[in-house]
Amino acid sequence: MSRTVGYVVGLLMILLGLIWIAQGSGYFPYPSSSFMINQSIWVLWGSIMAVAGIAVTVIISRLRRRG
Repeated sequence: MSRTVGYVVGLLMILLGLIWIAQGSGYFPYPSSSFMINQSIWVLWGSIMAVAGIAVTVIISRLRRRG
């Protein structure tokens, strides 16, 4: 059960990070009044979030193999 929650959290972090990257770079301008559009700092934060999500997913996957 906790592994499933870990996978879901990791995948949501990756998805959120990709959305932040897309909004920060201007490729996903939705909603049009968003403060994140064309702001390069959100590309950085999105990258950090996506990498953290990948790390969570990898850690959960390795824990699954061990036990």
